Amino acid sequence: MSAQPEWSIVSMAMDRTSSSMILTRSDGKEARFPLRKNPFGETSTLSQFTCFPGLNVLLATTKSGDDVAFEMPVLDGADQLDGRLAVYLDQNKWRVMANALAGIGDVSPQEDEAAWRLANWVRQRKIILPASAAHYAETTKWSDATKRYQLGLMILQLSLGWQMRDPLQVRRDEIRAAFDSRAGGNSGTSVGAVFSLAPNVIRGAARGASPIPMPEGLPQEMAFQTVALTSATALIEVMLDTERVPAGSVTDWVEANQQFSDWLDGEKRDAQQKRKSIDAFLLNDIRLDLAVEAHAAQLTSEAVFEWMTKHAQHDLAAAPALGLLREMFHERHLNKGTIWRGNDLTDMIYLSCAAGYADFVVCERAMGNALRQGIKRLQRPVRVFRYLSDAAEAIETVLTTTGPGQQES
Repeated sequence: MSAQPEWSIVSMAMDRTSSSMILTRSDGKEARFPLRKNPFGETSTLSQFTCFPGLNVLLATTKSGDDVAFEMPVLDGADQLDGRLAVYLDQNKWRVMANALAGIGDVSPQEDEAAWRLANWVRQRKIILPASAAHYAETTKWSDATKRYQLGLMILQLSLGWQMRDPLQVRRDEIRAAFDSRAGGNSGTSVGAVFSLAPNVIRGAARGASPIPMPEGLPQEMAFQTVALTSATALIEVMLDTERVPAGSVTDWVEANQQFSDWLDGEKRDAQQKRKSIDAFLLNDIRLDLAVEAHAAQLTSEAVFEWMTKHAQHDLAAAPALGLLREMFHERHLNKGTIWRGNDLTDMIYLSCAAGYADFVVCERAMGNALRQGIKRLQRPVRVFRYLSDAAEAIETVLTTTGPGQQES
């Protein structure tokens, strides 16, 4: 008597049209179950979510027939980067990518070719183009629904679910690592993977975000997959929703920096003296992060005072992201006549984090210049570019000479 074949579930789909869950078995047979609650909201552009457990992939299909594939995280936290280079694009470079690949807008031949090279490297698993909360915020605030959808779709399709962890959480991890190192001689805290597929990372606890809770009563693997799927589908839904998300206000931050810059411009001090004033301004700006992590590290008030007066400058400079943020503050505040604008906050925080941990960063001229100057002062490798074409040439060199994941420091 022949053995009964072992069938397995190859896909699980939530379908909007039929309002059902569709399970597909390895022999091609389907089972449909009605959804108690339709997960697709009125403003959702999506028609179906399909999970492929064996491939560890989530596929979202829009009502227009466009597909978005996300790689899904694994429970054991294994490295899923698989040697790929992390290439972070500023928001305006994502617009160049979208225009080039869609064949619209005024894109130079050099940038057009570079955009296609980057997209092909993503598909060939040579690089990742991670998305950040800044990309979501900048894209979803657009009032033009058609352009918002086109750009959001491109970011989702090429990011493949890879995200840059919340820079504010990365900042706190760097501060905690510095405190632990001073207290014990070596760091008891490490900064987690900055580019990740994990759920609940794009907006961290440092921002007050609440993680999606693990469902009770399920095996650990299934509970983790449920959270990961919920996180991924939420990201896709938010980016492609027909309803725009109004931009927040950072007026207080802009005014504080403008007032400080204007005051510093009128001071008759040399550059070193001004840098000390800028450091004091920065420490005040991140005082909540310092207080939270000092408490977590169980530092006494005397230890905190000693760190602030003796070690802060060295430890901030040594931190991959905070060191660059500090240099960007120096560069901009030392530049007489600097005008501060609302998007400066986002640019400085996200680009300093990206440049601290990514293999390559492509961004606009002004912030790119500030980053490059800071990187040179800190004597780090400069891999920040203004144009996609320049970045593509540099990436090509690394890919052909050392291979992904083996780049020189």
